[in-house]
Amino acid sequence: MFFDTHTHLGSRQFDGDLQEVLTRARAAGVSQMLAPATDLENAHKLLKIAESEPDVRVAVGIHPCDVDSVIGTEWINELRELARHERVAAIGEIGLDYFHAPPEGFDLPSWKAHQARCLIAQLDLAVELGLNVILHNRESWEDLTTLLQPYTGRLRAVFHCFTGTMEQAQPLLAAGHLISFTGIVTFKNPGPAGETARTVPDGAFMLETDAPYLTPVPHRGKRCEPAFVADTARAVAVMRGQSIEELARVTSKTAKNFFKGF
Repeated sequence: MFFDTHTHLGSRQFDGDLQEVLTRARAAGVSQMLAPATDLENAHKLLKIAESEPDVRVAVGIHPCDVDSVIGTEWINELRELARHERVAAIGEIGLDYFHAPPEGFDLPSWKAHQARCLIAQLDLAVELGLNVILHNRESWEDLTTLLQPYTGRLRAVFHCFTGTMEQAQPLLAAGHLISFTGIVTFKNPGPAGETARTVPDGAFMLETDAPYLTPVPHRGKRCEPAFVADTARAVAVMRGQSIEELARVTSKTAKNFFKGF
């Protein structure tokens, strides 16, 4: 029924009870899960999980906060081989992040430049392999949308954990991209994302948990799990005046059309 389009099943926070987490998700009606990688090691870990879990697919990529783990060009060749795995549905989580301070060995300009180089390499790989991408944006909106512009018509992206306005979303949707909402929209003050979730057209958005982060109401204070996408779905359905069944159907259909292999 529900599709959690962004759940970090490879997080160390799930190492002790992953099977119980998956059981609870299925009991809550979550029938598909997409698990994005953060680096190459994490991608290998996720692929092992997906090989034994028929409702799990993987996105492989280097998160912008982890691109200090790669140098040179050999890493993109390893990523290419991983992306050819039959359980891979997208490239991600990739993007730009200007919120966190540069790691050791970088100043801010060189860190931004390295993030951009790694992002472009992964966008090029997505085009090469015919895969869509999962984008991370944090305080990098202008640079990210500028870097994405040349890829219009060549790939589609989902802006995960979208917290912006409908005005910001419109040009993305016009270019064929999607936005995705987390448990933030269930908060007492969801910011602009609340109004965007209410007004964005069907077929232009997906739902996610970003587990183990961004736990929705009514589970605040607990570790987030993929089961909780059902709570976000119920909140969004109320905002939009839709039945939960219709919202689940539309968002799952959107996700299946976006991700390869579902």
